[in-house]
Amino acid sequence: MRAEGLWHPRLLHLITGLGHGDLLVVADPGLPVPAGVECVDLVWRRGDPPLGPVLAAVLGELVAERATVAEEAAAPALLAVFGRELAGLPVDRVPHARLKELAGDSRAVVRTGESTPYANVVLHAGVPF
Repeated sequence: MRAEGLWHPRLLHLITGLGHGDLLVVADPGLPVPAGVECVDLVWRRGDPPLGPVLAAVLGELVAERATVAEEAAAPALLAVFGRELAGLPVDRVPHARLKELAGDSRAVVRTGESTPYANVVLHAGVPF
């Protein structure tokens, strides 16, 4: 049993298995998960769990070199989450259609209960050295 950090066993396993350049998506429940891409579904009702705490927990375990979000993401509360949780990371903004393509190249999609439109983040794994 871990004292701190992320406790979800499958999610921890996925994160520790990522290599440099691998993609992990933290998403709202509406993002389609392409066939062949694993989905860790955390949502249990609308809004829960929200994107921010899930993204923070994932980033607490993952060395990320950059993030990608949708150009269409414009809700002030969502932009505040991005600003807070992705601080210090380069953030690419791409059309939502491109973000969905990246999801198809990802190792896994982690679904949150976030109900804000375009609440999706593609994390690009880095290395700690």
